[in-house]
Order: sequence, then C-alpha cells, then structure tokens
Amino acid sequence: MSKKMLTLEAFEEAAEVVKKVTLETKLVYSDYLSGLTGNKVYLKPENMQFTGAYKVRGAYYKMSTLSDEERQKGLITASAGNHAQGVAYAAKCYGVKATIVMPTTTPLMKVTRTKSYGADVVLHGDVYDEACAHAYELAEQYGYTFIHPFDDEAVATGQGTIAMEIFKELPLVDTILVPIGGGGLATGVSTLAKLLNPKIKVIGVEPAGANCMQVSVRNGKVTTLPGVNTIADGTAVKTPGANIFPYIQENLDDILTVEDKELVVSFLDMVENHKIVVENSGLLTVAALKQLKPENKKVVSILSGGNMDIITMSSVVQQGLIFRDRIFTVSVLLPDKPGELCEVASVIARESGNVIKLEHNQFVSTNRSAAVELRITMEAFGTEHKEQIIAALEREGYQPKVVATSI
Repeated sequence: MSKKMLTLEAFEEAAEVVKKVTLETKLVYSDYLSGLTGNKVYLKPENMQFTGAYKVRGAYYKMSTLSDEERQKGLITASAGNHAQGVAYAAKCYGVKATIVMPTTTPLMKVTRTKSYGADVVLHGDVYDEACAHAYELAEQYGYTFIHPFDDEAVATGQGTIAMEIFKELPLVDTILVPIGGGGLATGVSTLAKLLNPKIKVIGVEPAGANCMQVSVRNGKVTTLPGVNTIADGTAVKTPGANIFPYIQENLDDILTVEDKELVVSFLDMVENHKIVVENSGLLTVAALKQLKPENKKVVSILSGGNMDIITMSSVVQQGLIFRDRIFTVSVLLPDKPGELCEVASVIARESGNVIKLEHNQFVSTNRSAAVELRITMEAFGTEHKEQIIAALEREGYQPKVVATSI
C-alpha cells in the first residue's frame, strides 16, 4: 500500500472522507445502565447509521484509497451481513459493481438489504470463514478487487473514526468497550484512542462461543477456533485478522467474553429503557458493562449495529422475558371437578399475576378424578413477583412445579 495507515494523519483523513456517507451518531447517556453498573455509561449508537451499522466507514474509506482501475474491476467481499451492506452502499456511491459472498445462515433481512443497494449476493458456507474462502476464489477467477471485512489496515482506519467522534464529544472518556468479530473495529478504535490518550482503556468484547481474538492473544499468535456457536452472527468468526493482530496486541487492554443469555437480556434493556433496537453483536458491549468495576468512570459502549430480522427479534424478546422471570409456567395437579380452575385463577389474580396461556391435560393420570394437570403460563414483574405467586399457590395447598415455558 502506497500510504501508511493507522497513523493520526490517516485517521484524520478518514474522518473527513466518511462524513460523506455517515450520520452523526451522538453519544447517548444511559441513566439506567449507569445506575446498574456504578459507572457513567454512554452509548455510541452506530446502529443508527444508514446501513444500520458502522461498517460503511471502513468500506467507504477503503474504496477511497483504491485506484480507478482497482474499482472498475468490480469489488468482492465476504460478510455475515453488516460489512456486506457497507461495501454494497459504498460501491453504489462510487458507481461500481459489487459481489458479496454471505454465509447461508445469514438472516434474510441482511441479504435483502445488501441486494437493495445493487450488489450481487452469493450464499456460500455455514460460517463467515467459509464464505470468505469462496470470495477469494471468485476474486481470483474474475479479477475482482477484494475488500476484506476486517483484516485490512485501510478498513480498520475507517472504522477507527468512531473513536475520533467519541473524543470530540467526550474528551475525558476513561474506557471504551468495543465488540470484536475479526478485529477490524477494535484495531481502529484502540489504535486511535491510544494515539489521542495513551492512558485510556480500550476493552474488546467477544461472544463466549466465538472468542477467537481472546484465544489468539493468550497464545501470542493468530489462532483458529475449531468452531463457533453464538447468536451474535456478526461476530461469529473462527480466525481473527493476521495483518491487524499486532495492533490488537499493542493497543487493546483486555478482552471480555459474554454468554448468549446475557445478550438476550441486554436486548430487552435496550428496547425497554432506550427504545432502540441493537443486534446481538452490538449488544456485547452492553452485556459486558457489569464485568467492569463500579468506579464512576466515563465508559462508552459502542453499539456496532442494529440489523436484526423480525423473526430473530421475536425469539430474543421471548427468551429475554423468560430469562428475566417476566414470563413463566407452572404445572399444578387438580381434582377433575367443577370450579377447580376458578379457584387457581383467583389465587393468581390476588397476587396480580396475569395468565396468558392455559393447558389442561386430563390424561396425566389413569384416575382422572384424582388428578388432571393444569399448566399455567403467566406474566410477572420479575423473579420476586414470580416467587410470590408460587408461594401463594403453595399456601392454598397446590404443589406448583416450574416447567419449561413455550409460547
């Protein structure tokens, strides 16, 4: 590459370039998360970008560094979704052809949105890494210019412009939490942050089921995971970037991991308390907040994207309500005689439980008069209220058993 990337000059240039295609995503102070964690928590809502994610920054800046000849060959990339839309949008701005290889497991909404920007989409492989290998094959076959989603210094420089904006709004920021898939965003943000303030802490966050960067840093070399398993599809990467790995080693202070269950309840927190939709990968930094010491520090959580399809969203909401004990199911055995259902319902009503589903099974016992099973799915305010309802049922002589909820 003719020009050195990841320098202060390159970041400043990139910040000017990406202004052409980005919205100003102002920091949002979170009273709720600040109270919960003992720090002053600010959200950087990159889910509000045109393409629903930060990825347009790196894609557009990378494209600005290419020659006309490289652009006219046509562009190709591989992506689980957000980089795909970033490249497709940037290619549309430059009036050039783009081909995107996406895993077959990519949510339909991300595929549709990518096509809507005029790109050709090829579905290949179960995970990003397989899609990427195929994209390299197609680039070789047709002479396309390959734009790597994360293992590219120019792309990482474009992503790092997020840190420039954070510092302009919050110069005294203490800690930045950044999601990690392959490491491009973390590279750009941590490198620029350390150039601007060497004392700042930049912490990466990965899904526990796809912690390729954490394992690589521990091993002191780029390491490939045998497999990945996470609902955070945008960060489901088996091998982090080799070109950017030295920057991660030098500039990232720590890497935390988050279980899928924590992402589910964080989605509820964002929707209920901030009225914003954040995809699972973007929620990594929210879920990780509780792992920080409560020191009243200024902490910025980067919400990397909001491209979640409706079916996934409905599933996440349902699971979140169950995890938070906002919805639960109990099984009680009743004699098969008139009025028993009414008695149970009145106990629940007195405790302000809200019944949302009943299942009546008369065949739980051969002696129906001795017992029929009633499964009651109800809504509660949380764990304390759930326990209150169960205790009331027990006091009335029922023996409620909590069972798995299916809505």
